[in-house]
Amino acid sequence: MNKRLAITFILISVMLDSMGIGLIMPVMPDLIQEVEGQGLGAAAVWGGILATIFAAMQFLFGPTLGSLSDRYGRRPILIGSLVIMAFDYVLMAVAGTITWLIIARLIGGITAATQSTSAAYMADISEPDEKAANFGLIGAAFGVGFVLGPLLGGVLAEFGTRAPFWAAAFLAAANAAFGYFVLPETVTDRIRRPFAWRRANPLGAFRNIGSLPGLKRLLLITFTYTIAFFVYPGVWAYFGAERFDWGPGMIGLSLGLFGVGIAVVQGLLIRPIIARIGERNAVILGLGFDVLAFVALGFVTNGWAALALTPLTAIGSVAGPALQGIMSRTAPDDQQGELQGTVTSINAVATILAPLMVTQTFWYFTATDAPVYLPGAPFLLSAVLTMGCIFVFVQTPRPTRPRTA
Repeated sequence: MNKRLAITFILISVMLDSMGIGLIMPVMPDLIQEVEGQGLGAAAVWGGILATIFAAMQFLFGPTLGSLSDRYGRRPILIGSLVIMAFDYVLMAVAGTITWLIIARLIGGITAATQSTSAAYMADISEPDEKAANFGLIGAAFGVGFVLGPLLGGVLAEFGTRAPFWAAAFLAAANAAFGYFVLPETVTDRIRRPFAWRRANPLGAFRNIGSLPGLKRLLLITFTYTIAFFVYPGVWAYFGAERFDWGPGMIGLSLGLFGVGIAVVQGLLIRPIIARIGERNAVILGLGFDVLAFVALGFVTNGWAALALTPLTAIGSVAGPALQGIMSRTAPDDQQGELQGTVTSINAVATILAPLMVTQTFWYFTATDAPVYLPGAPFLLSAVLTMGCIFVFVQTPRPTRPRTA
């Protein structure tokens, strides 16, 4: 197979998943007001509901799609989901009521759960010592989509509230066509695993994957670290406005720099870093840099100083792919989809809980009756959580990997 074209398809798919969320964000307030006929406050409430529905579907269906890909192959799941995703964006483009938007977000959350299958495909085609670096490419693609999505969505919004959805539908359909011609199947009879509903739900998948030596602790670290890292998208806009008096333009620019930094580190630097110090040390290095960045942001009072911390935060992003590489090498070949589906569900739960934790912490320490005024308190909370991750990780024995379940 042409490995390079297959990897290109996977990275475009992940980028579209990331882009698709940011692409529609600039128009969602106006779109919800348009279909509901209510004010911005009510639109924000519905926007929160739609975001929660999307994350809930990822939680519920991540293991299902991962297990289906272990049984029927990665190719039909990936290409089929892209086709359905394209129709889903068309549905959002023509939706005239909030009910249809809810239905569209239900479908969209399910199709976006294919990140687990994309990661499993990458694991299939990677040698053991390549896994972490290739997972870094996935992280880089996500970072690029994180930057491009809102920018493109803002430009397309000038042509109407529906324009970004038509663009997203075209991109999904085009990538499905590209995958049809370049994506070979990687699941062979040697690693094909029978599908079972008891293992295709989040709890069942976690029970099976968690039974592998060392993986339960690694999954706990993944969950906690995702909550800690979500402080950036969860509270950055409010933090920047409160602490530095930034407007929307400066907040968008700072988030863009953050996304570019992550893309550079995970796309270019993670491979030589892991080759030099190994995956375990890369996890500790990344988590350590995150702790330093979180503490610094907790107390910083100058906006330019906060921007100067971007390289520090970006280097911390090596921890995620390195940790994912360790878990992938630990799981048997016939459980790669199940593992990545479990990780998708864990991340989905974390992204549901994290906004509540960081925004409530921000509110408490910026209220008029706060015991101490500290807008950076959410970052200090993330520093504590990340230090807990380091403690658990160094206590976790090096896991060994069987070849089959």
